[in-house]
Amino acid sequence: MKYLRMPKHTSAPDYVFIALLFVIVVFGIVMLTSASSDLGQARYGYSYYYVTHQLINGLLVGIVGFIAGSLIYYRRFEKWSLPILGLSVILLILVFTPLGSSVNTGSDRWLTLGPITFQPGEILKLTFFIYITAWMSKKYSRNKSFFEGFLPFFLITGVVIALLFFQPATTIALLIFTAAVLTYFTAGAPLKYLVVLGIIAAVAVSLLIYLTPYRLQRIKTFLNPGADQLNSGYHINQALMAIGSGGLTGVGFGKSTSKLSYLPEPIGDSVFAIIAEELGFIGAISFILVFLLFIWRGMQIARNAPDNFGRLLVTGFMCVLGLQAFVHIAAISGILPLTGMPLPFVSYGGTALAVFLTMSGIIVSVSRYRR
Repeated sequence: MKYLRMPKHTSAPDYVFIALLFVIVVFGIVMLTSASSDLGQARYGYSYYYVTHQLINGLLVGIVGFIAGSLIYYRRFEKWSLPILGLSVILLILVFTPLGSSVNTGSDRWLTLGPITFQPGEILKLTFFIYITAWMSKKYSRNKSFFEGFLPFFLITGVVIALLFFQPATTIALLIFTAAVLTYFTAGAPLKYLVVLGIIAAVAVSLLIYLTPYRLQRIKTFLNPGADQLNSGYHINQALMAIGSGGLTGVGFGKSTSKLSYLPEPIGDSVFAIIAEELGFIGAISFILVFLLFIWRGMQIARNAPDNFGRLLVTGFMCVLGLQAFVHIAAISGILPLTGMPLPFVSYGGTALAVFLTMSGIIVSVSRYRR
């Protein structure tokens, strides 16, 4: 097939994008070292326990994924889109079998295959967008059609989101749904379809919150965080205290007083609070600015992609990364209700880091064939 043939002439990869990625990844490893040191020592007697696992299970695997993604002609993923999505869906279903396990959260979001434990929802962020953008780009005009565009998009996305909701992995489901809708809009979907999707999502989420007490409690805590500071409001209040104690320049790297005894999940959901506490307002804003530059550069790659598949694929990936970073920072800062959303490239989690680095490698591949 013609689209599988690699063009004879390529450009240099986008070195600015690669440099920004390098800065963010190194910063993430450094901050995770600080955020996890006390926790590692208390639980395992080894301060570098978590960062060592992150380096081995996340960074090393991710570097392999990055190199492979950047060297493989990105349009080959179009051919593999359906098989890899099918495999991801099978992995999601296996979570509900005895192979599924609970890790810290008490919900069945993890899959254990021998010595390997990973989160299939993280892998779905990669495979789902490869498939959905391949589908959108094959016949670009059908994205404006209800029966050929909207209905198949709704059904495909709905099946994946339903599997995530039942785990439950609500935040991942909402992230993938929102990023998919934004990508669908980029593909030319009429505004009226987006309004319909927004109404359906709002009704479904409202019912879900109403019918599940712990989700309803999160909303109540968000609306009045000071009502129950020792129970439901404890996490957000400790996070805000950590952020506030950082002041302008921070208490100093490694000197956080919140990461061991006070702040829940300092290496995951709350890692940005540790960044703000140790590096202060200046350090936190600097990180946000670098991340925004990273997202902007990725969108420039999408804009200059040589075809619709490359453009939509990079757009979908950057929507996932940008939305996830925004939700993490906004939630831990009290702007949004608290979620279990990790900070890309920074929070502890080998599967997530490997997936995001592989995404970045594919984006670099697209940049090599830019117009």
